Amino acid sequence: MNERKAVFRRWILGTSDRNGRVLPITRWVARFIIPFLAAAFLVLYGLPDQTTTYFAWTIQPEMTPIIMGAGYGAGVYFFYRVASVNKWHTVAPVFLGIAAFTWLMAIATVLHWENFNHSHFTFGLWVFLYAVTPVLIPAIWVLNRRADPEELEGGEVLLPQVVRVLGGGLGVLITVSAVALFIAPELMIGVWPWTVSPFTARILAGWFALFGVVNSVVVLDPRWSAARILVQSQLLGFTLVLIGVVRVWANFDQSNALTWGVVGGMGLYLIVVSLLYIGLESRRSSLG
Repeated sequence: MNERKAVFRRWILGTSDRNGRVLPITRWVARFIIPFLAAAFLVLYGLPDQTTTYFAWTIQPEMTPIIMGAGYGAGVYFFYRVASVNKWHTVAPVFLGIAAFTWLMAIATVLHWENFNHSHFTFGLWVFLYAVTPVLIPAIWVLNRRADPEELEGGEVLLPQVVRVLGGGLGVLITVSAVALFIAPELMIGVWPWTVSPFTARILAGWFALFGVVNSVVVLDPRWSAARILVQSQLLGFTLVLIGVVRVWANFDQSNALTWGVVGGMGLYLIVVSLLYIGLESRRSSLG
């Protein structure tokens, strides 16, 4: 019996429980989640006008499923990295944002149960995913965090203080706004650049919360290595979203000033983060 317990412990924790590495169970959870996210990406981003046929509920217009699909596509990349990297701190901050996102998706599912196509098989997948992950993701974060000695290594590239202050401030602002929009989606409905319903407004607020929480949390760690994979995922996600904007530009109310604010803001964020990434990666390369 003791031998079985030892084998089970090694399967969960690996060879050491304080070595700062991604635990084996965390890798398995990542591999478990990837196919769900990949399928959602292919349907929502690839066929945003056919959600009635291929998804758990009908989403109109196409810009909303494109944003969702872009997010899931970035999630595929992120969980691939979780399954392949060694150091836990390089992926840890994103888990808190994903946890917040899954909680809001679960709540939105309950609040808007009638909007789903209950006879479609993807409805069952959606319910399963957002019944399990609100518990699974925080549990993995807690378990793997206990295995992290939280020790800084010498010679690491650090995030500039101004980036940490501005990034954290932006994250807090977006998180608070996302929670407010989730609680009162009517605040979004009347002003948003494309048509949203109470349900889709809450879904979008969930994605905003993910973005806000990870930006709020990641800057608490001064190491560039703690933000690097997050930034890579964001660069992919925002690029996909902006390509989607071009694809379905007709969805936007071009007389609405918020249209230009939202699209311009995403473009500006992508440029700034790209420059930050290039600069910090150059510094990282120069240090060997």
